[in-house]
Formats: sequence, structure tokens, C-alpha cells
Amino acid sequence: MISLLIADDHPVVRNGLRGIFTGDPDFEVLGEAADGREAVTLALARKPQVVLMDLRMPGTDGVTAIRELAQQSPQTRVLVLTTYGDDSDVLAAIDAGATGYLLKDAPREDLLRGVRAAARGESVLSPAVAATLLGRVRAPEPEAPLSPRELEVLRLIARGATNKEAAKQLFISEATVKTHLLHLYAKLGVNDRAAAVATAYDRGLLGRS
Repeated sequence: MISLLIADDHPVVRNGLRGIFTGDPDFEVLGEAADGREAVTLALARKPQVVLMDLRMPGTDGVTAIRELAQQSPQTRVLVLTTYGDDSDVLAAIDAGATGYLLKDAPREDLLRGVRAAARGESVLSPAVAATLLGRVRAPEPEAPLSPRELEVLRLIARGATNKEAAKQLFISEATVKTHLLHLYAKLGVNDRAAAVATAYDRGLLGRS
């Protein structure tokens, strides 16, 4: 049985989601939260396997809550379920540590399948969101600066860390490490880890080899 916490500021949405999951014997809903702060508090207290998280909520928003959970409870998987699929929303949520990102128009079976996958630690993306990320990766940005988190991942990779080891040291999921790698590959104009490290040394991002 997969334990679940639902975080959404709309009671009707929370009730609908609770109905979907309590109607399936594979799931147990441990609680509901109306904002990000309540979601973090409940998640730390009740330790669900998956938090189904809306993004735009009053008070503490979803991205902030995802970041706090990634730091305080890295074993908790956060699956975003929102109306918004804009580039900025998707990238902010994944950068914060979300395991996956679904839109609220997803069919019931896709939602159930997504939560099961998130509980296993697998990355879950709706087709529209996957297209957004793929478009970002395919658009070369050879001169774009790496973000602080991308540099942290790159430094660990340069020292020989695996994705799992990097995720553990940075308190983020392996899926998030993979996303950071895709972003820095695109920015450096490379296709693999070795080339990324070599190019980073050439540019002085990791010191000189």
C-alpha cells in the first residue's frame, strides 16, 4: 500500500483526489493540506511515501514546500499536480526536488500510475511537460552560465560521484540530478558526463586541468 498526502488549496480538488485514491486498495491517504507550510508539517509528522503537491497556493507555495521537503525528508517523493505547465513552473519545481510533474487534466489512470511510479522513485512527467523539458535540452545554450546547483552537481560528477551519490550529498532525488545534468549538457554543448567535465575544465568552471 502506498501512503499519500494531498496538498491543494481548493477543498473540492482535495475531496476529489481523496475519492480517487481511497477508492483504490493500493493507496492510503494520510492527510490533506491547504498550503505548502501545512504540507511540510504533515509530511514530516506522518511520513507519506508520496506528496501530491499543487504549486500555486496561498502562503507557502508548492515550490518552497518541495525544496523544504527535499532538505528535511529526502525519502519523501513529491509529485506535482497542477494546472500550470509553463517552463518556469516546471523547471522551478524539478530544480527544487520534485520527482515528477503532472497536469490536472491527466486521466485518472495516469494519475494512479504516476503516484505508483513516484513511490518507486521514478521520474514522472506528463507528455506536455516532457515536451517542454525536451525543448529546453535541445536548444543549445553554449554560453549560458551554469546555476549554482548545476555547478554543485558538476563538481561531484568531476570527482567521480554517481547520480545516486550526488543526490545523497545534495539531498535531492536522482531524477533531479539527471535533470540538472541534462541542463548543463545543453549549456555546455555536450552529450555525456566525460565531455561535460572536460569542457568545464576548458572553460575554467572547475579550475584548470
